[in-house]
Amino acid sequence: MHDHTLEVHGAHAYDSTGAISQPIYLSSTFRHPGFGKSTGYDYGRVGNPTRDALEKTIARLEKGDRSWAVSSGMAAINLVLILFDPGDHVLLSEDLYGGTVRLANEIYGHYGIDFEYVDTTDLALLESRVRPNTRAIFIETPSNPMMFITDIAAASEIAHKAGAFLVVDNTFLSPHFQKPLTLGADMVVHSGTKYLCGHNDVIAGFLVVKDGSSKEAQRLEMLVKSEGPNMSSMDAWLMLRSLKTLGIRVERQAQTALSIAHWLREHPQVTEVHYPGLPDSPGYEVQKKQASGNGGMLSFKVTSAELAKSMLERLKLIAFAESLGGVESLLTYPIAQTHAEMPKELLARTGLDDKLLRFSVGLEDKEDLIEDLKQALEV
Repeated sequence: MHDHTLEVHGAHAYDSTGAISQPIYLSSTFRHPGFGKSTGYDYGRVGNPTRDALEKTIARLEKGDRSWAVSSGMAAINLVLILFDPGDHVLLSEDLYGGTVRLANEIYGHYGIDFEYVDTTDLALLESRVRPNTRAIFIETPSNPMMFITDIAAASEIAHKAGAFLVVDNTFLSPHFQKPLTLGADMVVHSGTKYLCGHNDVIAGFLVVKDGSSKEAQRLEMLVKSEGPNMSSMDAWLMLRSLKTLGIRVERQAQTALSIAHWLREHPQVTEVHYPGLPDSPGYEVQKKQASGNGGMLSFKVTSAELAKSMLERLKLIAFAESLGGVESLLTYPIAQTHAEMPKELLARTGLDDKLLRFSVGLEDKEDLIEDLKQALEV
């Protein structure tokens, strides 16, 4: 089944009513037919039919074996990090969502887990940093917010050669454009709040594994059951509704993002544009090899921090706000928002500074978006 069809129909199993929309099961508990008998459900934290339909849909979209729908993207990443033990070594992309770095350094780093940040686009460097105790490699590609591209297949080979597993944050592209599990990754995480939702109205997260019988998957099953980060049935239904338009949304956003990237490159107040769909982008060939689209995210630098800040006040159509992936276009100032707590060393290594703006392109007409950027960039 192709993605557009799967996004519309998902794993919806029609009940006796024939309801086209997946029913919302709000029950916290379920009646048993008798002792030793079950409908397959007993308590809402452990299983819910609406959430199950969503999890099966996401797993199919990512070509995975098992998926968990949880309360946020950070809850999904937390499930990955809790798999590690004291003494484990974990390699991560040095350009990474700031919340992931905070969780790793400020929470799990205190439990004796060694997190090391490296330029994962440099495969020789990545391989050289692997140790005997390396348990996993965690990457974002495209990365947030510098849009660096890591070769997923090559990174998976490095990880597996070391007896480690590869985790890919696939939030920026969604499974419509990129399927890391088919390229050798073992786990995929999403902030479902972003493109999978697409309407800026649900906080959600997903974790998908390639092999549901692996020891990591079995551990995750127990953790989700015991810790209870599960998504509510109402949010699960909203996510199922949102997924129906995933493909048409991200394809339109990618088209508009490419047009805007080209326009920004010609503006005298713009000094850098980072978008993987530009033919001279450093990761262009790798991106073309491993993804079917380039997404709706781009970042760019202007001539001064003062201009960057004043732009945010002059916007009329585009919203100055955190988050990304929705139908409304958003402009973010990463150094003061999403990456405010990033170590200064990492900021310096990646080039993230006070002149950088991150743009999440929505579904508005591209001429209207360009006009808003044009007036906001006026000096």
